[in-house]
Amino acid sequence: MTQNPDIASATLSAPANGREPMSGADIILRVLSEQGVDTLFGYSGGAILPTYDAVFRFNEMHANDPQRQIRFVVPANEQAAGFMAAGYARASGKVGVFMVTSGPGATNAVTPIADCNGDSIPVVLICGQVPRALVGTDAFQEAPVFNIMSACAKQVFLVTDPTKLEQTLRTAFEVARTGRPGPVVVDVPKDVQNWMGTYQGHGTLEFRGYSDRLRRVAKGAHLGADKRAEFFALLGQSERPLLYVGGGVIAAGAAAELLQFSERYRLPVVTTLMGLGAMPAKHELSLGMLGMHGTACANYAVEDCDFLIAVGARFDDRVAGGRPDAFAPRARHVAHIDIDEAEINKVKRAHWTHIGDAKNALASLLEFDASVQAPFDWIQEVRELKRTYGMNFDRNGPAIPPQLVIERLSEITDGRAIISTGVGQHQMWAAQFFEFVEPRSFLTSGSMGTMGFGLPAAIGAQFARPDALVIDIDGDGSIRMNVGELETASTYGVPVKVLLLNNVGDGMIRQWQHLFYEGRLFVSDKTLHRKDFVMAARADGFAFASRVAEIGDLDGQLKAFLAFDGPAFLEVMIDPNADVYPMVGPGQGFANMITGPFIPSRSQQRAGGGRAGRQAASDMF
Repeated sequence: MTQNPDIASATLSAPANGREPMSGADIILRVLSEQGVDTLFGYSGGAILPTYDAVFRFNEMHANDPQRQIRFVVPANEQAAGFMAAGYARASGKVGVFMVTSGPGATNAVTPIADCNGDSIPVVLICGQVPRALVGTDAFQEAPVFNIMSACAKQVFLVTDPTKLEQTLRTAFEVARTGRPGPVVVDVPKDVQNWMGTYQGHGTLEFRGYSDRLRRVAKGAHLGADKRAEFFALLGQSERPLLYVGGGVIAAGAAAELLQFSERYRLPVVTTLMGLGAMPAKHELSLGMLGMHGTACANYAVEDCDFLIAVGARFDDRVAGGRPDAFAPRARHVAHIDIDEAEINKVKRAHWTHIGDAKNALASLLEFDASVQAPFDWIQEVRELKRTYGMNFDRNGPAIPPQLVIERLSEITDGRAIISTGVGQHQMWAAQFFEFVEPRSFLTSGSMGTMGFGLPAAIGAQFARPDALVIDIDGDGSIRMNVGELETASTYGVPVKVLLLNNVGDGMIRQWQHLFYEGRLFVSDKTLHRKDFVMAARADGFAFASRVAEIGDLDGQLKAFLAFDGPAFLEVMIDPNADVYPMVGPGQGFANMITGPFIPSRSQQRAGGGRAGRQAASDMF
């Protein structure tokens, strides 16, 4: 039933429920349309050309109905296509889709797939493959996609039976969005794309193990009275309860339930990097981000709490520091709600657990008639923590403080913008000083820490949320990784705003070298690099491309940058000696947090710009 790979695909004129033959490539487009896909990201190549041609013909067939057309965005490389799909998914909550060719197209897509897997982001990658008869022969642009991707994706499918193509694609979307979300890869040989068959319009693969797990989670979604009573008994015994909230709350769409739960029982909230936006930053019960570079008040609250309630969080090493025994050391009880059973008791032993999504779990707890609230003394203590150990920085130096740039950006936008970041110091400053109001407004590479993420993710987010203000806060090191996407933004007229904080180096590496490697700045100093970012942005079509070097010009330039109608680029030359504080050193607990020279510390530690010693310097970056 296979057909010569060189034969062009059949037309898409057959009705959706008809039995007229169409190509596998056309079936792919039918399923994408059925799944509500309105934007594809990808780069072309021989093994995926039949499906790319099907996109063209699908859109041509719907020329009189633009709402049904599928927009196709071509980046500078396949990695950026994956990050655009991830940005789209993170900003919208929908499944992001990208499409690449075989060989190097597929291997370039490994990093975004791994990135989405680490941060539980739902994307589907459709990957072209050499014809089935050539698989395993080291054919031109052949790569073992199934083997490579299986280690870093939620699920990988290699379509060897063309009659199962439609069901496989539909299953891919279901797996990507359900349970703990994640990336799914569908590897489609070229002859399967050219195969002629019929579109059924229904059906998924039998996926027994996964389906059984989903059914178990759904069955236990509503907490029974006894289980809820156990939780509130623990809460009633507690004098210092604390909510520890992760990205699972955002993935579940549970921000409203979290706010109601926190306010009803007067529970202070700390969030992970991925959980930022789940709780309004200015809320009286919000303490901000915890962890390695979390706010001092959040980390001290974790130190003090006696009942830690983890919701959609996984006690990763950036939070628990690789030492779970030293994390929340005074907590007599730990409760853990997570949709992934594998995360329960993986790092920190919990006394009360529930496997289910955060939205259903919190809603179920809210239904229970419990009159218990956190003691007033604890709330007063939390307020005092925020007053005493609030974020601060050097406001009187001659150079532009990067923290001030983020602070002013937050004030000008009132926290109502979608912020994307690269990875490094600028990422942490954005997390610390931008006061997020809503969920899905902070897009960053958390688990993988992938430099180059910010710009393509912002472009993807802008396609998902065309009416939103989308800002990529980037660093000079990170943006170099995918700087070619400046042209993508201008080519498609995407009004994304690119704010580059340039400290002429890899700032986070440099900070660690100062603190732990006796100041030996090997490879982190970029003063010899010749990149003129403003000129590059102009060359790539940015009508607004400017540089700020004086602190007195900052406000005016920021406002003009944000008000510009179209893609805009603003480079701010920041203090190259600015460091990220607070900081929990490798192998240390929150009690040993370094707060730096401008944030008070319980132990009155000061790091300044000097050496913090070499204890376990290589244990954790």
